[in-house]
Amino acid sequence: MSAGTYTPRPGAAPLGRMIAAQTALETRMLLRNGEQLLLTVIIPTLLLVLFSAVDIVDTGAGESVDFLAPGILALAVMSTAFTGQAIATGFERRYGVLKRLAASPLPRWALMTSKTLAVLVTEVLQVVLLTVIAFALGWSPQGNPLAVLLLLVLGTAAFSGLGLLMAGTLRAEATLAAANLVFLLLLVGGGVIVPLDKFPDAVQSVLGLLPIAALSDGLRDVLQHGAAMPWGGLGILAVWAVLGLGAAARFFRWE
Repeated sequence: MSAGTYTPRPGAAPLGRMIAAQTALETRMLLRNGEQLLLTVIIPTLLLVLFSAVDIVDTGAGESVDFLAPGILALAVMSTAFTGQAIATGFERRYGVLKRLAASPLPRWALMTSKTLAVLVTEVLQVVLLTVIAFALGWSPQGNPLAVLLLLVLGTAAFSGLGLLMAGTLRAEATLAAANLVFLLLLVGGGVIVPLDKFPDAVQSVLGLLPIAALSDGLRDVLQHGAAMPWGGLGILAVWAVLGLGAAARFFRWE
């Protein structure tokens, strides 16, 4: 038997292994939570199927699913990166989970990285599921896949920053109420299922600057109308991402 076989070796695991383990934990927690499942899977799926099958909202010429699918993909990003992450992080902060994690060998930036990676994994599953359902409903997308990827990544960054800002500055109960209220308001007024041109001109100009409107209209420009690169939507999302992540980094309180 070699010397030192049973000698304890205290110390932190390699950083990459810690981030991978925390990401796997965060992903499992997201997928096991009933409220998260309702926000991330059930509501977007029901909205896509219902409004595609029943002519409730005038979505213009063409198949309803061609208008609705990009908006529902945007809603899925918002539900996971903003609403779900804000609520989960807010209650982790209230119960002292973040405080204890911040005292572990895992750096704080690595914890935020793990949360972001967990959001991205969840979004991949959402996009795959919603795309399969949309295809079954007769969706025929077009356009540049790279533009779609850029929109989804920037949208995730923008909503993650806003979600972490809310979770890190408000009480958990206030975060729960505010995140759900914002979700409902942006679902109705963010161009997800109701076209922005149905609103008055003065309101359209304001709603068009919201991240959900930039993401849903950007995805629609690419997937429905075949635009090469929706620079307007990308620019709005980039501004929201910088502002949201910057404010979250500056004002986030761990306890």
